[in-house]
Amino acid sequence: MQAPTDPREFRHSLGQFATGIAVVTAHAADGEHLGMTVNSFSSLSLDPPLVLFSLMRGSGGLARLLAADGFAINVLGAGQRGLSDLFARPQDGRWDKVAHRPGHAMAPLLEGALAHFECGHHCQYEGGDHVIVVGRVLRFTYDPAPPPLLYFRGRYHGVQHEAAQA
Repeated sequence: MQAPTDPREFRHSLGQFATGIAVVTAHAADGEHLGMTVNSFSSLSLDPPLVLFSLMRGSGGLARLLAADGFAINVLGAGQRGLSDLFARPQDGRWDKVAHRPGHAMAPLLEGALAHFECGHHCQYEGGDHVIVVGRVLRFTYDPAPPPLLYFRGRYHGVQHEAAQA
């Protein structure tokens, strides 16, 4: 067993686990929409309904997201790589390019997402150089038809969707 002493090798090792891609959105107190791409989204509990994601402590929108009244997690489909890229880094005017509607606490729900989880803040935890954010799911919607957008070994991937074969 190798100890994670080399950060680059540790990152490559973590890249062996395929993840979905989501965009966490919120409506900040100043009226601006926030959006950040994450691949750390996970279910946590069915009763109560809890989900989690983590954000790097130095993320520009972290404090504003934590101060918002709620947030949404938008799970992206295979055809939404552009949205993932758009929200991976801050840029001006990006909300002008994105179809969305308001959800809980005015958090933007991205049109065409595979699933939306509208959340209230439940708790947060320190996690090294990240903050782990746990949300209580208040409402959710999903579309079972489109395939997901996946990230594996540092690249986007798709899968053959079982529902298309049924």
